[in-house]
Amino acid sequence: MNLTLRAGEILALIGPNGAGKSTLFNQLSGVDRPTSGDVIFMGERINGVPSRRIARMGMSRTFQHVKLLPGMSALENVAIGAHLRGSSGILASTLHTERTEEARLLSEARRQLERVGLGDYLYEEAGSLALGQQRILEIARALCADPVLLLLDEPAAGLRLKEKQALADLLRKLRDEGMAILLVEHDMDFVMGLVDRITVMEFGQKIAEGLPDAIQSNPAVLQAYLGGAE
Repeated sequence: MNLTLRAGEILALIGPNGAGKSTLFNQLSGVDRPTSGDVIFMGERINGVPSRRIARMGMSRTFQHVKLLPGMSALENVAIGAHLRGSSGILASTLHTERTEEARLLSEARRQLERVGLGDYLYEEAGSLALGQQRILEIARALCADPVLLLLDEPAAGLRLKEKQALADLLRKLRDEGMAILLVEHDMDFVMGLVDRITVMEFGQKIAEGLPDAIQSNPAVLQAYLGGAE
């Protein structure tokens, strides 16, 4: 299995359940360590590097199931992501400068919520937001770590049409800003209308890679995935 992702590009990773997509995500983001091969990020080998350090290097991810603190505000949830960029420690606490740091992190969280179109929901409880808004809130939290690469695990799952359209518009905006985006997704209509390239996995191996139009007509892909349920 191998893939290359460039700045200013959205790459979709698709394949049937059990193909290994989530395992690959976990290896890229430092949750798991590959037993062989190399993961190269920004020119540096990151095999076995702790996930927190990888995040500091510029890789952020969301998860298949929304992981928010529902009783906290949208602003507070996103500020959690900003803490990766925080520098406060024992010395700062001793000097009572942590309040300055907290204010800076909340300001960054506000900026990212406005960036993704949730500026009107800063103080709303995260649990009261619609699912589509919660997924975009998760992306705002990931953006607080100032990533160059965003990994999204099934971001369109369970969303209504208008929510998918809002999500796609946001991802195009981030791509146009130069961000690299790798997403795992089962919604083929969402994928085909959004991404620049597609990589297809089956049984832990890459069976196809190319432009959306080529993937839709690829016999191996039709056999393994796109036409597998028909």
